[in-house]
Amino acid sequence: MICPICARETVHEYRPFCSRRCADIDLGRWLTGSYAVPSEEEGEEDAASAAPLPQRH
Repeated sequence: MICPICARETVHEYRPFCSRRCADIDLGRWLTGSYAVPSEEEGEEDAASAAPLPQRH
């Protein structure tokens, strides 16, 4: 198996990555939104942004 970040041989401890560095790069991509899982429903973001926010008293 090869590392999906740098294409080196994977290391069992960090599998599917070759090192902690590549695992951290992958995590950073998820956290910053570089990777995204597509939604099955279209317009989901539009509906959420159009909904009024609850009032706080």
